[in-house]
Formats: sequence, structure tokens, C-alpha cells
Amino acid sequence: MTSNTLHRRNFLRQAGLAGAGLAAASAIPLVSPARESDAPLPKGKAEHCIMIWLGGGACHIDTWDPKRLGDAKAKKPGSYYPAIDTAIPGTQVCEHLPRCAAVLDRFNIIRTVHHEVIDEHAAATNRMHTGRPTSGAITYPSIGSIVAHQRGAAGEGVPAYILIGYPNVTRGPGFLGARYNYVYLTDTQSGPSGFTLPPDVRSDRQSRRERLLAEVRGDYLRRAADAKFARDYDATIAEAMRLSGPQFMQVFQLDSEPDDLREAYGSEFGQRCLLARRLVQSGVRFIEVSHNLNFINGTGWDTHNDGQLNQHLLIQELDKALATLVLDLERQRLLDKTLIFVASEFGRPAGFDGGGGRGHHSQSFSVVLAGGGLQNGKTIGVTDELGMKIASRPVSVPDLHATIHCALGIDPAAELVAAGDRPVPITDLGQPVRELF
Repeated sequence: MTSNTLHRRNFLRQAGLAGAGLAAASAIPLVSPARESDAPLPKGKAEHCIMIWLGGGACHIDTWDPKRLGDAKAKKPGSYYPAIDTAIPGTQVCEHLPRCAAVLDRFNIIRTVHHEVIDEHAAATNRMHTGRPTSGAITYPSIGSIVAHQRGAAGEGVPAYILIGYPNVTRGPGFLGARYNYVYLTDTQSGPSGFTLPPDVRSDRQSRRERLLAEVRGDYLRRAADAKFARDYDATIAEAMRLSGPQFMQVFQLDSEPDDLREAYGSEFGQRCLLARRLVQSGVRFIEVSHNLNFINGTGWDTHNDGQLNQHLLIQELDKALATLVLDLERQRLLDKTLIFVASEFGRPAGFDGGGGRGHHSQSFSVVLAGGGLQNGKTIGVTDELGMKIASRPVSVPDLHATIHCALGIDPAAELVAAGDRPVPITDLGQPVRELF
């Protein structure tokens, strides 16, 4: 690190303290407190990560942090469902999570995650995926792309990062570039598109196409002053060609799994979780599994108004698939090597809206971790009697990201480079939750 870099960083920090306007204009958002400890960062032994995304805003007090019972009709604040005991003494969860409750000693619940984004789903989703506020000056990479950049794929002939859900810039590589983007699929029946040739295109015809494209591309690159777009396109095409062989496509053949196991996983969301296990076995490093596409309750996790009435259907679907995934990975001797984390963009308040549902709440909500070689069976943080405020042990989004990176053996303070020369730490001064290591 050069002295110029150090001088520049000190200037940015001082500018951030001088006023919010300068902080917003700086390359590195300064929204987290200074490092809590100079102790060596923990280094976990996880080799893979499965992120289960509950898009829409899952209610923490109706799932992982139950409180006293409320009444939507009477507008009495509180949890919508009774609580049940779990394999962690003293920790309860919602009654619709019985399978997870029975194996919760393989989990950790962090009940005090927080950020300040309330009304914008997109901005909150970006915050949870990138660990930083949305910036007009720079597009930050998602946690999946950072893991792909730092660790690469763990196997031959597979990508480092797969998204099972709709593509979105929030999940993308940002300034890291197309090389660290995701491969995506929107359902488990068809698998990823674009990796197999049409029946009428033989290999010799494909080779001719590639030679012609190479000539056109080469001519453009010689003439273009800024060819980043073309280079990104080339990287995408090269990755698609690398993955187009039969070895990778066989991973998506879920019918090769025993019928009873597929039944244990359940619905399409469960099949996505089963596919995630197969992708881990193939060497994919980071998989995001979306649970916001199959709106079996009418609204998904965005439980305003009547969405609250059938929220239990979503919770039951999550419970079945998640518990099965944990036990399946354990049987395959992959649980210690695979970190699972279940997250949403924010939680929900204890009070009910006019339609009997809930609004948005980001001052305190829950994220669940499982496996990954962590010290599992812990409940981190305490919220108040209605889950509205943090009573002890707050965990910021940068802290959460630092925890995940440390579990995967990545230094959360290491620097990436944006816009040619801007040093951007992997996390925004996040500190890992050391109790988990």
C-alpha cells in the first residue's frame, strides 16, 4: 500500500466526519463505526455458501424472533403465531417452523441485524446484497460476486456463482466486471438457458460462427477507444462456452435423485434447495436461492393487508425445504463446508396495518446462519418485548457480511479496486460476529 493511498483514505475519513454531504460524495460510504477490535480476524473453513433469499420482507416476529401474541383484528401488536421450543435451550421460533426447530442446534439466529432503509424494497435489497448504500457514483458488487472474485469456483467446468431466481443488478458484479457475474435460471425444470446448442446447429457450424464473430470483434477492438463493453461481452460468451459441456448440465437432472428425497424437499422452492446441494457437490462456490417467486399466499413475503392471512404457507414451505437441506448436507458430509444463510431485505413491525397485514421495519430483524463450520446452536442479540428495537448486541449489515466472508476464509478488510484506482474494502468497516467462530 502506497503512502498516497494512505493519505487519500485519511482525507476521505476526515471528510466523512466533516459533513453528511461530503460523505455521500466519497467513493467509500462511511456509515459504519470504526473497527471494534484489532484482534486477528477469525478464519472459517466453509468452502461454499448457499444464500436463501426471502424477497419482500419476512416478518422476524412471525418466524425467528417470536414475541407475545397479537391480534390483527383488534389491532393488538405482537406475533401472529404461537411460539415453540427448539433444540437450542431458551430459544423459541414460530409454530410453523417445527422441522427447523428440531435441528436448530445446527443453526445460529442473529436477531439484531439492522439498517436505516425502510420504504424502498429495491434499496433495502441492494443494501443486504452489497452491504452498502446505493451510490450514484459507483455500482458495488454483490456478496456473491465478491465471493466469486476472491475464491473462484471450487470445481472444474462449473461457474463460481449461480442465481436461482430472476436476474437483477443488485445480485451482479458491479465494478468487478462481467467475469464475476452469475449464471441464472428461473426454474428447476429447464435449467440455465443458452448453454446448449439448438438441434440444427452442429459443432462445425458453431465453430464457423465463432471464427466470424472473432473477426468482427477483433476489428471493433482495434478501432474502439473504450472497449470495456465488448470485453465484458467476450467474458460472458467465453464463460457460456466453457460451461456448455454435458458435465455441468447433468447437475440439473434432479430426477436422478431418490423420489423420497425429492418429496422431503417439497415444492419448487424445495427443488431449488435440492439443486443447490447438487451445485455445491459440483463445485459451485456461491448459490442464491430465491423464495419470492412462488406466491402461494398471494403476496409472497411482502405481507401487507391480506398477505398476512396465508403467511403460514410460506413459512411451512421454508421450514420443510430448509430443514431437509441442512440434514441432506449433513448426510453428505458437506454441512461443515457449506454456510447457509437465510436473509430478507428487512423485517415487519409488531403493529398491524388497516388491512390486517404489516408494514416495513428495518431497525431490528433476523438473519439465520447454518452449518459452515461455525460454533452453531447460538442465538445472537436480543430485541425488546415486541421486536421493534435492539436491546443488546446490534449487528450491522457490514458486520453480517464480514461474518460471512470470514466463514469463507475471506478477509473482509481486503481492498478491491474500483474505477481504476479507487480502493474499496470488501466490507464497509464490518466486524465479524466473533462469538460464532
